[in-house]
Amino acid sequence: MKHGASISKRALAVSPSATLAITAKARELRAAGIPVIGYGAGEPDFPTPEPIVEAALRAARDPRSHHYSPAAGQPDLREAIAAKTQRDSGFVVDQSQVVVTNGGKHAVYQTCQVLVDPGDEVLLPSPYWVTYPEAIALAGGVPVVVPTDESSNFTVTVDQLDAAVTERTKMLIFVSPSNPTGAVYTEDQIRAVGEWAADRRIWVMTDEIYEHLVYGDATFHSMPVVVPEMADRCVVVNGVAKTYAMTGWRVGWMIGPPDVASAATRIQSHLTSNVNNVAQAAALNAVSGSLDTVDMMCEAFDRRRRSMIEILGSIDGVTCTTPEGAFYAFPNMTGLLNRPIGGRTATSTMELAALLLEEVSVAIVPGEAFGAPGYARLSFALSDADLVEGLERIVEFVARS
Repeated sequence: MKHGASISKRALAVSPSATLAITAKARELRAAGIPVIGYGAGEPDFPTPEPIVEAALRAARDPRSHHYSPAAGQPDLREAIAAKTQRDSGFVVDQSQVVVTNGGKHAVYQTCQVLVDPGDEVLLPSPYWVTYPEAIALAGGVPVVVPTDESSNFTVTVDQLDAAVTERTKMLIFVSPSNPTGAVYTEDQIRAVGEWAADRRIWVMTDEIYEHLVYGDATFHSMPVVVPEMADRCVVVNGVAKTYAMTGWRVGWMIGPPDVASAATRIQSHLTSNVNNVAQAAALNAVSGSLDTVDMMCEAFDRRRRSMIEILGSIDGVTCTTPEGAFYAFPNMTGLLNRPIGGRTATSTMELAALLLEEVSVAIVPGEAFGAPGYARLSFALSDADLVEGLERIVEFVARS
């Protein structure tokens, strides 16, 4: 039997997460004693706030946590998520519209499973988060990539969407603030895209997981609030991971019309059953509490953001738009390609990333992973000292050319 002949085509078609792979490789090299500085992690470098941890400890000791709970999530958590959603974005929903999931990725996957049939097309502006095309494909859908670039600050226009739409278009994936670019859409831009989707009866999955991580004059806006007529054709994806430094706790959620929430609950009842009860208790404490911790994180991220942009801008061959949200910079590195650097030449950002890891022990995520060759994603969710040290290694390496 040929190797892999027993594996389904569906499974073989899935690409591993490039961001997780880069982070794992950096961790592996550090364990071997190599002083790698990694810009790959999509997670805050802060610990989960202590009150949230204490809530989890109490729940772990409570026998009620030791048993199955409702597949859609604990009722008090769903109620708290509905209240938090109204508080933070102005979107008024009932707790019955909330389905608690095993992290944001699970919410994305489940949304595609509920809404996308084989052959349906899903508009996907690029650069995109690595998981989106895989979730679409696992539902049998067809990702239709709509490229954006620095000229529009990596935001998609209605004209671009119009050019990509067909009679098979079922859904648009919309993200603001954006991973990987840090782009934040204005209220007017969101209104234009939302009204366009409403006019065409196209579903929108809007990923709001970076809602609180915005800087300067940028402001977060939720599409179903800006365009109320989209509320019955919109699924909001969110979670505690980024706002509360809880990436490892794996609690996210999706909010949609009642029939979507009901369908997602049916799928989840067979796929995973309930999310871990202890983690749900931690999430309840998080979403019910203040945003003081995220304000502190934002202050640190903003400082690091400005440092990163300043140093990247000093590298000959690199240009970078200033990110307005999330915790990523997305520099254009085409000026470093096809030229000798430190005696070596890279012809793609994939090769450049390998070169930087090998030569100066710096890990970045190449743009190919996000549908944007020639670019790279660098997280600024790492210590100030490491952030500067790693970038200075790149500066010095490029200066050898």
